Amino acid sequence: MKISIINGSPKISKSTSALLIDYLTPQLKGNDIHIYRIHKELLSDCQLADIADSDALIFAFPLYVDSIPSHLLRMLIELAKQDFSKRKPIVYCIINNGFYEGKQNHLAIEQMKIWCQHTHLTWGQAIGAGAGEMLPYISSIPLGHGPNKNLGHALSTLSQNIKSAQSGQNLFISPNYPRFLWKMNASLFVWYPRAKANGLKRKALYQQADKITFHQ
Repeated sequence: MKISIINGSPKISKSTSALLIDYLTPQLKGNDIHIYRIHKELLSDCQLADIADSDALIFAFPLYVDSIPSHLLRMLIELAKQDFSKRKPIVYCIINNGFYEGKQNHLAIEQMKIWCQHTHLTWGQAIGAGAGEMLPYISSIPLGHGPNKNLGHALSTLSQNIKSAQSGQNLFISPNYPRFLWKMNASLFVWYPRAKANGLKRKALYQQADKITFHQ
């Protein structure tokens, strides 16, 4: 089976999408796997044709404003022009977001399903993973254990469906980690430092959007 995996993260390195791909690929061993990164520029016509000539397409990307990242959307528009008639690949997705709840990815999944309808491709399955920015910090913990328990089970289900060319119910997961602890750690180690780096005081994070004052 020829499997094309598209990393739709705009990050050059150390992205959560790349980590999720690294988790998935060992479970697909024995297949012909091709990985594409689109963070810099559009893929060539030759590369797009090669992707179209696959048995399975797997898109891994972060949620951007409840949607697909713009550079990935641009790639999907170009990919839709290709000839899929040789193999008619099944489409799968792994989407992560910065919210705790994986359900926040549902709109991006619906967008990908609409793209499948437009290209006359079969929708396979998606994983909507919450707390995406947390995953690199717990990458030393084996899949299926501790806070990675739900993620491990979801990736196992997805990989089985990919290998058997089957569709399945979309899976929405959150980490096996208390929400209040996730929120506290995300605030202390991610959101507060980013706010400070962008000239925003901590208390402004709790103000209404129309009352926020930025400081240079």
